[in-house]
Amino acid sequence: MEKRHYDVFVIGSGIAGQTAATMCAKNGFKVAIADKREYGGTCAIRGCDPKKIMMQFADLVHKSNNLKAKGVSKLPKVKWKTVQKFKSRYTDSVPPSTENDLKSEGIDLYHQSPKFISESEIEVEGKIVSADKFVIASGLMPRPLPFEGSQFLQTSDDILNLKKIPKSATFIGSGYVGMEFAYMLSTLGCKVTILEHGGRALSAFDPFLVDILIDSMRKIGVKFIFNAEPISVEKLKKNHRITYKLKNKTKSHKSRLVFNTAGRVPATGLLGLENANIKTDHSGVLVNNYMQSTSQSTVYACGDVSSASVPLTPLSGLQGYIAGHNLCFGNKKKFENPLVPSVVFTYPHLSMVGYSEEEAKRRYKSIKVFQGDVSHWYNAKKENSQGYAYKILVNERTDEIVGAHLLGSQAHEVINILVMAMTTNMTVSAFKKLIFTYPSYTNDLKSMLKEDV
Repeated sequence: MEKRHYDVFVIGSGIAGQTAATMCAKNGFKVAIADKREYGGTCAIRGCDPKKIMMQFADLVHKSNNLKAKGVSKLPKVKWKTVQKFKSRYTDSVPPSTENDLKSEGIDLYHQSPKFISESEIEVEGKIVSADKFVIASGLMPRPLPFEGSQFLQTSDDILNLKKIPKSATFIGSGYVGMEFAYMLSTLGCKVTILEHGGRALSAFDPFLVDILIDSMRKIGVKFIFNAEPISVEKLKKNHRITYKLKNKTKSHKSRLVFNTAGRVPATGLLGLENANIKTDHSGVLVNNYMQSTSQSTVYACGDVSSASVPLTPLSGLQGYIAGHNLCFGNKKKFENPLVPSVVFTYPHLSMVGYSEEEAKRRYKSIKVFQGDVSHWYNAKKENSQGYAYKILVNERTDEIVGAHLLGSQAHEVINILVMAMTTNMTVSAFKKLIFTYPSYTNDLKSMLKEDV
């Protein structure tokens, strides 16, 4: 069997892996990178970017529906095949572009998932490859659901490549992916059901806002079944039958397609990490502040697969940079988790940054809670939108914002204003003195921070 050696071998070609590999190559290291899928990573090819390209068409339909009889006389018709072609023009260019960029840096490329066979060797493409250092940046994968018929479940990859909008669909799980795609398909004419094993959707987000969002999604036809435990999926002639348990009773439901949206887990199962003494847990490869494995000093991990990460592309890039820098120059740069906002791209959008109300009250002695359903405010009324609400948490002692939760058509952008305010420790008093454009959603933030709304 052929043998090769590298200074650095990187596993995963998303933004984290690309960044680490490129930095090492630019600093004179002999580098190789491997990926079992197309080069470019989840976000650019089968995640955030193509999702947003497609969802803007659902947003167009949703906004038009809101303004029906308010001036819109004819609703737009979406040609799904044309949407797919538009999306593919972007995604199809990513793998060759990524490969060319990496090759131009002198990086060797492998197209298979490697497997560790010792602390310094992997097997890949029928070769034994050794390296002085390794970077694991293999990302996340859909959480396996071990029940009968789970092989019939499709994933978000399949949604992004749908040839047509199905007549009906069931989502198992109501996290980011389930809620976003349920909104998209429902808006485009699909009859959607969400099965959730817990008591509410989007458990990481504020329940006050989530409840308003769910009401909004029910109005566009999404059916929610909470506390439902899936038992099996059976393929029928045209449909699938989903059997589940609810309140100790067995029930069933039919739909054309069934999607596994029960979350994602670190993609480490094929890597043979146990053969290299690389410790993991449910959060991924265990790393220290230098993005270095806590159990194997020659290994670094970055991006979604690392225990220090939150799924967000800019954060993966930062971790890739830190891992690459420490590989090149020794452990000098530490990863300090920045303030990271999160967004659910439903309509309205749901966003958050900082602490939840429960966390803030545990951490601080006195918290002011500014909260309201402001669907009656101008910005919501001009769109004829019923989902506009907020909860902002302020440390009473310092007058600084410690948590912010927004629901609205522009919440995905407006949350960034609060990220800046929180990062710079701006007081509420100082924030309210700022002059913003009017009428704007950003300007509404000052009204949200008043005692009486």
